[in-house]
Amino acid sequence: MPPPKTSSHPLFWPTLIGWRERVRLPAIGIGPIVAKIDTGARSAALHAEDIRISGQKVRFRVSVDGRDHHCELAIRGRRRVKSTSGHSETRPVVETEVAIGNHRFTAEITLTDRTDMGVPMLLGRASIRGRFAVHPGRSFIISHEKKKLK
Repeated sequence: MPPPKTSSHPLFWPTLIGWRERVRLPAIGIGPIVAKIDTGARSAALHAEDIRISGQKVRFRVSVDGRDHHCELAIRGRRRVKSTSGHSETRPVVETEVAIGNHRFTAEITLTDRTDMGVPMLLGRASIRGRFAVHPGRSFIISHEKKKLK
């Protein structure tokens, strides 16, 4: 008998994902983009440029496959984040839908410059807790679609 589908049940089995997965952000038309699934990080982060806060909104640009996506979302707050190198910065926080394979959920995501980080998005513990277990030796377990070639 399969386990119940809720993480609060003692027999719940989380979905296995790789340490990298292709992710979509359907509410803002972004994806697929590669995200690193990082159990050592608390929060999620998205590479964004031209970040501008105006009142309760934040405008930003995300480049995917050479195409710019101009986005505007409600700002949920600001979060002070410390990198593994010890550098600390305050980042705007937004909330949006995240899709990995057939799984969809809402996550808080900080916006920052991830130019030198290798992948445009990071999903930390707060985003995956109760939903997924991470296989440290495999990538793209549930995100089967291939990167679009132009």
